[in-house]
Amino acid sequence: MNHNLKIIINKLCFVGKRPLVRRRGHGGMQFRASDRKISKTKYPSYPLSAQHEGKILDLLHERGRDAPLAKVKFHSDISYIPAVLGTRINSKIQFGLKSDISSGSIISIQNIPDGTSVCNIEKYFGDGGTMVKSAGTTATIFSHGSNGVTIKLPSGKFVTLNPKNRAMIGTIAGGGAADKPFMSAGMKWRRFRSKGRKYPIVRGVAQAAYVHPHGGGRHQHVGQSSTVSRNAPPGAKVGSIAAQKTGRARIKKRK
Repeated sequence: MNHNLKIIINKLCFVGKRPLVRRRGHGGMQFRASDRKISKTKYPSYPLSAQHEGKILDLLHERGRDAPLAKVKFHSDISYIPAVLGTRINSKIQFGLKSDISSGSIISIQNIPDGTSVCNIEKYFGDGGTMVKSAGTTATIFSHGSNGVTIKLPSGKFVTLNPKNRAMIGTIAGGGAADKPFMSAGMKWRRFRSKGRKYPIVRGVAQAAYVHPHGGGRHQHVGQSSTVSRNAPPGAKVGSIAAQKTGRARIKKRK
């Protein structure tokens, strides 16, 4: 065998492995959430003045989603909308400005009174509902003003939206699903896998030196400063990224 070829093979055999954070940043298929979804969850694109009535055909479970999906039929249109508490198969929901203020009704927020619990809110008119869609969440209509309708979000923050934007009355179903304990590591892995999250999480100092920049050594310690530049290369961008302050807070004594 050629001497130069031997050198190349030896170098290839001892090339270090890319860190997990770098491989995840590349976006391989093994790190992506499953795209096998039932359908996009959004309201039907009806005009603001239109009044319709829909029928709940079925309640479905979608991979990676805690809240159940309601399969709703409006005349000849089929829409998939996150179900609210109390939703039942074959029940009816109203869609339009003149809808009753009852659970499941879809109304523009300008016609919803203050203090009403709402969910699946449109951030922009016609987007089909993009806010407050997680299981067990609800927002509150806070006030109506000249600049729009103010809504208190589940986080406690306030947002003012266009009065034409639509929302669903009630609370998203499925609350408490995330509190259920995992009985095995496999169940947790599948759960995280469906959401595209990393599991299991292994500390860098517990890994080998060729796997992670913090690995190696006789003891599990970083051995260097764990603060790295925001412009660091992908293989080294682990630890405290662009941290301004680290360590224990020091309180200066007054003289």
